[in-house]
Formats: sequence, C-alpha cells, structure tokens
Amino acid sequence: MTATPPGARRAVRTDRAPDPAGAYSQGIAAGPYLFTSGFGPQDPDTGAVAGTVEEQTAQVLRNVRAVLEAEGLGPQDVVKVTAHLQHLRRDFAAYDAVYRSFFTAPHPVRTTVGSDLMDILVEIDVVALRRDAPPVP
Repeated sequence: MTATPPGARRAVRTDRAPDPAGAYSQGIAAGPYLFTSGFGPQDPDTGAVAGTVEEQTAQVLRNVRAVLEAEGLGPQDVVKVTAHLQHLRRDFAAYDAVYRSFFTAPHPVRTTVGSDLMDILVEIDVVALRRDAPPVP
C-alpha cells in the first residue's frame, strides 16, 4: 500500500489479527503513518489466551505484525511502541526478552507502563512509518 493522502485516513483490517471487541479499528492509515490499536494476546483463529507473559507477548507481537503486513510494513518500520503490563515489576524482564527478538536496532522508541488489564498480561500498540513516504520537512 502507499501513503494515505494528507488529511485522509482509512481503516486497516486483517483476518490474521483478532477482531475488534468494540468500536475501534485494528489499524488506521493516515498519511505516511500506520497506527495500530492496542492488541492483546488473543489467538485470532481460536480466541485462546496463553498463560505466561512470554507466550502472551509473542502472540501480541504476531497480532501487531499481521496488521503491519496488511499494509506492506514490518517491525523494521515501527517508530513508536506503547506497551501495557499487568504486572510491570514482575514481568518486565520476560516481556522485554521476547520484545527484543521482534524488534532490531535501531529499536523504536518505547513507553512501557503498568496497567489494569482485563484478564490479560500484556497489550501493545505501535506507530509505523512508510519507508517510501516523502521526507518529513
């Protein structure tokens, strides 16, 4: 896909990521950017949620990757990550180890916070920039 014209936006959807559980899109393409919703660890085919933070982080990142790939993007195009952990102190190291296997240098900027999540351990959203987009002035 190409960049969305300035001022325009469009929803991005793929069957390879969980369907929205509310009034939101899996992703929005706006100009040269793709913004994803916060994804939890639900398997898009079964709805199952694994038990450990490592397994949940891996599934969340697969869900994020699916939306990126629907737009011809990948982890290397991500510029910003926001991650929410149910148990920040307990799970940060395990989450970070899986995260490091997904993103390579130069790593995106990242904010990781502790949050009260609904029966999951991790939720992640990203912002990606199209490499073929015109330079930002």
